[in-house]
Amino acid sequence: MSSYGMLAEFRTADELLAAVRAARDAQYHRIEAYTPFPVEGLAEALGDMHDRVPLLTLIGGILGGVGGYFMQWYSATISYPINVGGRPLHSWPSFIPVTFELTILGATLFAVIGMLLLNGLPRLYHPLFNVPQFDQATRNHFFLCVLSRDPDYDANAVRELLTSLQPLHLAEVPQ
Repeated sequence: MSSYGMLAEFRTADELLAAVRAARDAQYHRIEAYTPFPVEGLAEALGDMHDRVPLLTLIGGILGGVGGYFMQWYSATISYPINVGGRPLHSWPSFIPVTFELTILGATLFAVIGMLLLNGLPRLYHPLFNVPQFDQATRNHFFLCVLSRDPDYDANAVRELLTSLQPLHLAEVPQ
C-alpha cells in the first residue's frame, strides 16, 4: 500500500513552526500544516505559495466586461439596430452600466469557482482522515505532514527528522 506521507502531531503552534522550519531546512518542499486557528508566520515558513486567484479574478472581470460590452454592441448595431432619439447606434455611454455589472459578476464568479477548484474542494475524502488523532486538528493540536510525493522523500529519513522534533504522535498516512 502506498503512503500519502508522514504526519506529526504537536501540542503548540511554536512547536509546529519549529518543525516546519526544520523540514524546510532538510530540503523538504512538499509539506502541509494543519492548525485549529491561524498561526502567524506559518505561511512564510511553509514557503512560497503562488496564489492564482487574483489572476483568475482579473481574467473573469475582463471576460465579463468584454462580453457584456460586445453583447450590447452587437444587439444595438448588428442584430437589431433601432434609431432612438437620434442617437448613434453605437452609443457607448449607455453601455457602461451593464458592462460594469458584468465585469463585477465575471470577476466574482471566476474568483469563487477558481478558489474552490484550486483548494481541491469539495473534497469528501482525504487520506489524513484515516489517522485517528487528526480530528484534534480542529480543536487544539497542530499537525505537520511531509508528503511522499516530495522528490527528496525517504520514509526513514523523514521519520528520523520528525522523531527528533519530539512530536506527541507520529504516523505514516496510508493513501
